[in-house]
Amino acid sequence: MAARGSAGDAALRRAAEQWLLWDKNPKTYAIVKQLLAEGNAGELQKYFGSRMEFGTAGLRAAMGAGISHMNDLTIIQTTQGFCRYLEKNFSDLKKRGVVIGFDARAHLSSGGSSKRFARLAANTFISQGVPVYLFSDIVPTPFVPYTVTHLKLCAGIMVTASHNPKQDNGYKVYWENGAQIISPHDKGISQAIEENQEPWPQAWDDKLIDSSPLLHDPYAMVNKEYFKDIQKQCFYRNINKETNLKFVHTSVHGVGHKFVQLAFKAFDLSPPFAVPEQKDPDPDFPTVKYPNPEEGKGVLTLSFALAEKDGARIILANDPDADRLAVAEKQESGEWKVFSGNELGALLGWWIFTCWKNNSRDTRAIKDVYMLSSTVSSKILRAIALKEGFHFEETLTGFKWMGNRAKQLMDQGKAVLFAFEEAIGYMCCPAVLDKDGVSAAVITAEMASFLATRNLSLSQQLKAVYDEYGFHITKASYFICHDPEVIQQLFDNLRNFDGKNTYPKSCGRFKVSGIRDLTTGYDSSQPDQKAILPTSKSSQMITFTFANGGVATMRTSGTEPKIKYYSELCAPPGNSDVEQLKKELDELVNALEKHFFQPEKNKLQRKTE
Repeated sequence: MAARGSAGDAALRRAAEQWLLWDKNPKTYAIVKQLLAEGNAGELQKYFGSRMEFGTAGLRAAMGAGISHMNDLTIIQTTQGFCRYLEKNFSDLKKRGVVIGFDARAHLSSGGSSKRFARLAANTFISQGVPVYLFSDIVPTPFVPYTVTHLKLCAGIMVTASHNPKQDNGYKVYWENGAQIISPHDKGISQAIEENQEPWPQAWDDKLIDSSPLLHDPYAMVNKEYFKDIQKQCFYRNINKETNLKFVHTSVHGVGHKFVQLAFKAFDLSPPFAVPEQKDPDPDFPTVKYPNPEEGKGVLTLSFALAEKDGARIILANDPDADRLAVAEKQESGEWKVFSGNELGALLGWWIFTCWKNNSRDTRAIKDVYMLSSTVSSKILRAIALKEGFHFEETLTGFKWMGNRAKQLMDQGKAVLFAFEEAIGYMCCPAVLDKDGVSAAVITAEMASFLATRNLSLSQQLKAVYDEYGFHITKASYFICHDPEVIQQLFDNLRNFDGKNTYPKSCGRFKVSGIRDLTTGYDSSQPDQKAILPTSKSSQMITFTFANGGVATMRTSGTEPKIKYYSELCAPPGNSDVEQLKKELDELVNALEKHFFQPEKNKLQRKTE
């Protein structure tokens, strides 16, 4: 073996030996001790090759031993860094404090669980004299940003891996404004983690927090105040009380069940039927392949069966940390339609604006009203805004951008009514500056109940929205690729398509009329060819505009080994040949896959249902 290889192996051994000096979790300690005894460099590389990267989404990785995984020691190290970074940024940290929430994830073989990680994080802060509002039980992710804002805290942490596979966990961070962190905070926290790796003296003794005057439980208060706040979005209480519409709800083995039931009660709606096999939290997610309602009908099989049995027409599905919402409706034909994130965004945008218009005692003129969506989401809100006279803004992908922008606008006295992203995330209530699947579920139920009094289904109303504001047909999917070099090569090819620094001029028969590359900052539509939205060299994202009015974006995912694409064809109001538009978009997507992704050449794995 070359000297460099053996030097690398020696460094891995040193990292593992250092780990054993610090790790007091018997399960992860035993795993690492065994690895060292076996001396398998490949295995050591897997656990100690590189530390989990702390990004704007915080941490997300599989639970297990070593610096590449979520475990007791990496949680202690991360929280020590975060604590030092907050001390540097807030002189009143010891007065205001932080909030910590957790979901129901657990991993037997490494002894890790969301609750255990949350307690260790709380212990880290309390050992430094920082007050901690630690939820005593599982909560939806939106409860953490809500608490940051409501109690004017310095920061929030939610221990969750959302809808990731069962072996994963995550550590999501909110700033004092109630929105997820954006750069440069991620870099600052990352550096502070590097500087604070040795566990502090009381790091492992989490029993100390139970008797500490610095520990507070916000559970009862938030359960009361949150449901009071979302009732500001309840406009048709009488209809809710009378409606015959039946709903099915699934929390997909996550945290959502109790909270959606409470939300329905707060809106005077009869409780939805809960899918019995999925209503209680279960870290094994036994009834689904992926606990992600975004994956379509496969996740909803049990919901369809219950709806048929109980005569329910609408299904509401949360992901396991209840910050996302999927909706399905039974059609006249007996088929179930699962709405895409863009379709539900169109419906909720229309509904929330209509309610504001009809019920607003708000004296602010329409010129102070805003809606936001991410740049890969449908432009339907732009079309509604143009016709109705309010403002629409698009942001980079991810609610961290929409949450931070919404806060800026609210601080300027503007009303931000709604924000959404196509990945079934909706912010329907300004009390939470992040996506919230609980408020979105109950607001969707009220909208459906109202429409039922007009003999309209959600699908019929969606068509009415498109008839009025123009059809917006969207299609999104992804390819799986585990090789970062292949991904880099694919995007490099697009940037050097017909020679160096030239982008494609066409895609099959479709002529390209504009290009925006948010990795490099190039935008052909701007006079100086510089993109307006912020750019990031660490992720890939190129948007192509086509001469036929189509738009397609290709981007890498920040949390999964995926190359995603999003496409949309927008027609002006009055063009109602939907089938022709769909056909045109299908052809465009086929060309995009064939010419730009080249799945066979790049050995990309298609999304499977």
